[in-house]
Amino acid sequence: MSTVKIGGVPEHFNLPWHLTIEEESYLKHGIDLNWIDFPGGTGAMCEALRNSEIDIAIILTEGIVKDIIAGNPSKIVQTYIQSPLIWGIHVGYKSKFQSIDDLINTKAAISRYGSGSHLMSYVNAQNQGWETSNLKFEVIKNLDGAIEALTNEKADYFMWEHFTTKPLVDNNTFRRVGDCPTPWPCFVIAVREEMLTEKANDIQVILDIINTTTADFKNIPSIDRTLSYRYDQQLEDIQKWLQLTEWSQSQIQTKTLTKVQEQLFELKIIDKIVPSEGLCYTI
Repeated sequence: MSTVKIGGVPEHFNLPWHLTIEEESYLKHGIDLNWIDFPGGTGAMCEALRNSEIDIAIILTEGIVKDIIAGNPSKIVQTYIQSPLIWGIHVGYKSKFQSIDDLINTKAAISRYGSGSHLMSYVNAQNQGWETSNLKFEVIKNLDGAIEALTNEKADYFMWEHFTTKPLVDNNTFRRVGDCPTPWPCFVIAVREEMLTEKANDIQVILDIINTTTADFKNIPSIDRTLSYRYDQQLEDIQKWLQLTEWSQSQIQTKTLTKVQEQLFELKIIDKIVPSEGLCYTI
């Protein structure tokens, strides 16, 4: 039996992984796939990959590109979610800020440096025409930390996935003042290079199983109700999210990686642009 550790955010995007684990799809091939939730998101997963605490990460494209360039010994093996991630821009319910324009030169809550919430703060600032060198940050680790920071005015706004935070908007914890979609496919599958060398066959089996599942995921009977129940979301929100979300079974395109790197370079988040083979591995 081969043990493989995989990490991802505890969000609806990753239900296909949980379904296949629960169905013992990997065990049938001699693979014990252990899922680990990362409420802290991409920054925490990058650290876990570096420390060999996980072997595979379902991770934000811009975050892992940045970290591989910074020395993370991992590679992207394929795109997981082809559609953009819609980042909601949130303030505390009682905040004085009423629009995105009001947030110029204020403090953003981020899960950690190098996380999606950190990098997308730069993308949003660029979209708004703000001076990115003026951005200020408060590290809050996870969604619970963001609730505390915005409620107690330790930070002014927080960017997180639109539908994950929708219940907090509905119950008047947050107000959403806008959205900021990623300009590229949002989630990729990254694997530690050591695993690609030592357990390439296992990785191939895992990808085959998850790709078979995601290719038909939207056609699973009552999948909208399953998602609604398991992730405590309103059914109509899940149905809207399903319409917007597309899974992928293919390697990320070179032109996409170039676009990601060019934007990160322009924002001074990375200091060089590398060839796609420095970021990707095709099994």
